[in-house]
Amino acid sequence: MAPTTQHDTEQYATPSSVWRLRTDAWEYLGYAAKALPGASERGKSEDGLLKEVTRQLRVLEAVETYWAVPGKARVLALRESIEAGDYAEALDQIEPVTRAFSRFGHDTEEQRQDSDGQLSPFDPSIATASDPRPRFEVLVIDDVSETDREELLAEMARQRRSTDAFFYEINVVSSLEDAIIAMLLNPTIQACILRPGFTIPARHRPGEDLRRFLDGFVDPDIASYPPKERILRLADKLKDLRPEVDLYLVADVSIEELAGSVNRRFARLFRREESMEIHLSLLQGVSERFSTPFFDAVQQYSRKPAAVFHALPISRGGSVVNSRWIKDMEEFYGLNLLHAETSATSGGLDSLLDPHGSIKEAQDLAARAFGARRSYFVTNGTSTANKIVHQSIVAPGNVVLVDRNCHKSHHYALMLAGAQVAYMDAYPLNDFSFYGAVSLRTIKSMLLDYRKAGRLDEVTMLTLTNCTFDGIVYDVERVMAECLAIKPDLVFLWDEAWFAFASFHPVYRRRTAMGAAAKLEKDFKDPDYAARYAAQRETLFDPVTGEPGDDEAWLNTRLLPDPDTARLRVYATQSTHKTLTSLRQGSMIHVFDQDFNHLNEETFREAYMTHTSTSPNYQILASLDIGRRQAELEGYELVQRQAYLAQSVAQMVARHPLLKKYFRVLTTLDLIPEEFRETTRPMPLRDGIAAMDEAWRTDEFVVDPSRLTLHIGNTGVDGDTFKHQYLMDGYGIQVNKTSRNTLLFMTNIGTSRSAAAYLIDVLVKLAEHFETERQDMSPWALAALEKTVASLVGTPPPLPDFSRFADHFRVDDQTIDGDIRTAYFATYKTGSCGYLMPDELAEQVRAGHEVISAGFVTPYPPGFPILVPGQVFTAEILSFMAALDTREIHGYDPDLGYRVINELPVRKG
Repeated sequence: MAPTTQHDTEQYATPSSVWRLRTDAWEYLGYAAKALPGASERGKSEDGLLKEVTRQLRVLEAVETYWAVPGKARVLALRESIEAGDYAEALDQIEPVTRAFSRFGHDTEEQRQDSDGQLSPFDPSIATASDPRPRFEVLVIDDVSETDREELLAEMARQRRSTDAFFYEINVVSSLEDAIIAMLLNPTIQACILRPGFTIPARHRPGEDLRRFLDGFVDPDIASYPPKERILRLADKLKDLRPEVDLYLVADVSIEELAGSVNRRFARLFRREESMEIHLSLLQGVSERFSTPFFDAVQQYSRKPAAVFHALPISRGGSVVNSRWIKDMEEFYGLNLLHAETSATSGGLDSLLDPHGSIKEAQDLAARAFGARRSYFVTNGTSTANKIVHQSIVAPGNVVLVDRNCHKSHHYALMLAGAQVAYMDAYPLNDFSFYGAVSLRTIKSMLLDYRKAGRLDEVTMLTLTNCTFDGIVYDVERVMAECLAIKPDLVFLWDEAWFAFASFHPVYRRRTAMGAAAKLEKDFKDPDYAARYAAQRETLFDPVTGEPGDDEAWLNTRLLPDPDTARLRVYATQSTHKTLTSLRQGSMIHVFDQDFNHLNEETFREAYMTHTSTSPNYQILASLDIGRRQAELEGYELVQRQAYLAQSVAQMVARHPLLKKYFRVLTTLDLIPEEFRETTRPMPLRDGIAAMDEAWRTDEFVVDPSRLTLHIGNTGVDGDTFKHQYLMDGYGIQVNKTSRNTLLFMTNIGTSRSAAAYLIDVLVKLAEHFETERQDMSPWALAALEKTVASLVGTPPPLPDFSRFADHFRVDDQTIDGDIRTAYFATYKTGSCGYLMPDELAEQVRAGHEVISAGFVTPYPPGFPILVPGQVFTAEILSFMAALDTREIHGYDPDLGYRVINELPVRKG
């Protein structure tokens, strides 16, 4: 059997799918080891099996280089057994690995205990369930001989004790490029030890995808840098990829001299002989991420005896366990839940409204995990988180620029705050009946309009959804930079309700609010950046007056903010429960506000008090704490997997002859107009991590690859019917969003391969059903169906842009903002509003009358207000509403019609 060559391994080492390839390869080899003995007697081709075994071994030799366990040595030993025809020995080598995969996912194998209680690193062939400790791998980066490598492994193994809280294995790679590849491929790495002897190029040529990624990620001149600079550059790159991973530096030179310049990057510096201190530091580093202060406090509280003489009869199960009528509650939920229910804020617990103990510690850990300066827990969803942020920033009369397509909580929050709301229209996707996102040109144009009108000082905040429900992701860094170039003190609220997971993947992270804020803060301190800004300023400002020049030049230039005056005031609200592990309604607010302490701390506290319950659910808080732990320790792996599973479903739909007849997964080319992207790949991640990285660096908008928008027009069934009748009622498949002719499928960190396979199987069954149904139709029935299909595939009435606020609620004719609070409360006066049926309303609009909405009108789908208080009705709005076939429209009464303002309120001033 030929050894692995560079060419053999090129196609396998791709981060997005390596976890599947690795697992499948080991499982296939187990099958082959059982099938090969006596294969020819059973009529099976032994040559064919051996040929595939050779290919799978090549896969594993390429991949296991970057894992400690099973590792490349195990693969080489397995190869020897198979080449010798000793298939029983081969099976003995394979089965512990596949058992470990099924038990621990992609973690290390279970280890056997020696007679002295020490854990042996040398023979992990006996897998038992006796050691449930969490496991991880440590990457050592140094170019050492095989003898030195074995001595290092043995020395670190001698430090382990059975009482250690965690178990780890060490893998050694020789080069900077191999270290980066290992960090991309191996999600079980939780710590890296850098030693100065590493080389630069990968030992074996990486695949084309990884090669392209490395070429764009690594400085091509790094080999010429002095040793210390190489170490620092590698540390920075590793932190860019996996900021949660602990870095340690081991050096023989005077580490006292290094300490002052490298401690920002490294958790600790060591000399080589300090193996026990290294061992303890490795465990401590993981322990700090494993820590869940509030979850631990709730557990400890539930185990203490207590007598409850205040609120909450359910506390300690008091009203349940002795009940004759509701004991099924205890049977279903269990005693732990009841014992953990309390309203106490002492005894190790804490107050959410004024945290100083375990909740404060948990929030600080969340801030570290998400790259925020501060993080706050919210127990009643991101709707409340949005209201808190808006109220803390916006005073009555402040202008807020907001995507009209945002979640309804923003509209209500702005109404409560008394903001002057300037709605911006996202680009429409009329063929699919939903919107994309707001272009940067639209945002800049509006800011420049306010500057021209002399009202820029009134503009306080920009609110956008990132990513949108349908998966459209902004270039957050660019949006904030160009907006700050026009208004240096603008506050940003990024609604990342569906994007909490993004902080834990290197490509996703750069388009998060916290990741972009950190990048901009770093840029503003860079002298080269200051020089670029100075050069740009000369082209945009009048040299004599110092005033801004032509607006068109500002629109057509990629603007740089003044690093001396721009303030980073960035807020992100995240529905942790939607995309990470948390109980329902568990959300967080992340803050990266350079002026928080002296401008917003008090108002934020008051807003938090206004909207936060004095009786928060401790189980939700505890789940936020433990969800953060999971995200830090295994988020990278889980995010990679969810994106890959979505792409695998998309590929199957595109390739299966029957599926592609009735279904189509919309791609980047469908969802993002050409003017907003430089890349032309339909699904960048499908082409590898380098292709995804390129698109996410360059394009104004990208599509989250973990979301699939499935076009179903060719089935002749509308989205709402398909969701309820075919998917949920027929097969128990849940989806959250539909449009007239699409369904949105979202993978998440809990999605399994079997779930993805089930979805594909169901879609095939449905396609077969539609095919059979058509074959049995009469010509008249088939003609009717084709007419329905044509209507679903064809373009409906265009999505209506925001019309305008009625003149009564506007400030001037130059700007578009309106006072929705005054319009909303105008309806509280008896007789001030009434109802008009659609036909009556359409007649008044045709006659040129200004008919004003008295409330919010929100159809589901698309799920955002088509009308808000104070907005003027138009023929386009009425035409769109008439074409909707949805059963759920909030703010519209089918018996009475639309609520309209009959009597305008008296204007103040």
